[in-house]
Amino acid sequence: MSLIKNIAAAAVATLLSTAAFADGIMVQDPYVRTSRPNAPTAAAFMVLMNHTDADDRLIGVRSEIAQKVELHTHVDQGGGLMRMTQIEDGIALPAGETHALARGGDHVMLMGLNQSLAQDDEVTITLVFETAGEVVVTVPVDNERKAEHGAADGGHADHKSH
Repeated sequence: MSLIKNIAAAAVATLLSTAAFADGIMVQDPYVRTSRPNAPTAAAFMVLMNHTDADDRLIGVRSEIAQKVELHTHVDQGGGLMRMTQIEDGIALPAGETHALARGGDHVMLMGLNQSLAQDDEVTITLVFETAGEVVVTVPVDNERKAEHGAADGGHADHKSH
């Protein structure tokens, strides 16, 4: 029985590990998290990979699940205080590199949710890139995920892909 559970867990992890791939842009390990049941906002996290020879930029994001969807980041205010702010000019994605949208850093902010999001629900998010165009991602709701999951570098946003 344990072997079957392990195989099932591996299959689910494989399915969730690559959510979208378009024009050289790959999206891996996406998930949405809410702060509490019936929360008016949620945040989406994922890893963006640019498998092309040209720089690109995430310039927009949208979803029908929320009245407003924006790219956000956290800015250190000093003294251990962080402030969330909108990213006005998009997120650079240099050729051959990755960028993690991670808790405590850059992320997709979903504001004015049109419905409550429960564990294992799915949300469709469209990422708009300057060069690659639109990438539609189906993102599972995972309110149980630990903060460090999927962020091998502890949540730092930029690192070279391997």
